[in-house]
Amino acid sequence: MRITDWDVAYQNSAFIPDADRIAAGWARDTAAFRAGHPPQVIRYGSGQRQVIDVFRPDHEERGLTVFVHGGYWQMLSGPEVSHLAAGPLAHGQVVAVPSYTLAPAATIAEIVTEMARALTLLAQEVDGPIRLVGHSAGGQLVTRLVCIGALPDAVAERVAHVVSIAGVHDLRPLLRTAMRETLHLTPETAAAESPALLQPRPGVCLTAMVGAQERPEFIRQTDLLANIWTGLGADCQAIHLPGHNHFSMLEELADPDGAITQAVLAATSD
Repeated sequence: MRITDWDVAYQNSAFIPDADRIAAGWARDTAAFRAGHPPQVIRYGSGQRQVIDVFRPDHEERGLTVFVHGGYWQMLSGPEVSHLAAGPLAHGQVVAVPSYTLAPAATIAEIVTEMARALTLLAQEVDGPIRLVGHSAGGQLVTRLVCIGALPDAVAERVAHVVSIAGVHDLRPLLRTAMRETLHLTPETAAAESPALLQPRPGVCLTAMVGAQERPEFIRQTDLLANIWTGLGADCQAIHLPGHNHFSMLEELADPDGAITQAVLAATSD
């Protein structure tokens, strides 16, 4: 079906019942989680938002999971979604939730560079395999990090699994939206930062997940990356979560027994 309104195609809240209630629940849940799990705060740069909240398990540490938030590169921060660390944390993962400079103050390429810097620092702080998880815009960021040339080899070689949750992997459609100006997108920059148009590092293991009740463009974007990267030699799968939309599916990461938590941990053994 031909898309005539690309802004509507990439809207979420207007098509999610009780979207405001879900967002209010995040604020409540993250406040409670942070009260019970005060984070270690690490700076990876001098910028106001260049900080990482690090949550460490009470028992043996079994590797590092990094969760990168969404918000169309323009909204949210690590402290607003801290509760999503709960699932991997319960399984012995050190969970890092970085914030980053938002558009329009930063381009998407500059945000990718910030996340590469943050991950390089975290790799020095935490031993073991690294798992990268990102939601929406964060899905673009974590998959972009495992494209050739984005990370130092010593860091990239430790990335055991990448999970993109409703990620935007081809940025070119956003050129048809009002976001293009805020995001400083041009045809050249959109192509340069689209994981679907780039080469993944050899050995990448990717799980692209999306809610079955998502907007069609997010389902297409999810299947697109898994399809293309499979053809480029990566170990990929696409999973559609029944009954979930763009927001509700994050419950499956906050829950230690949730489908996303289990997917994050499933690809490798410690």
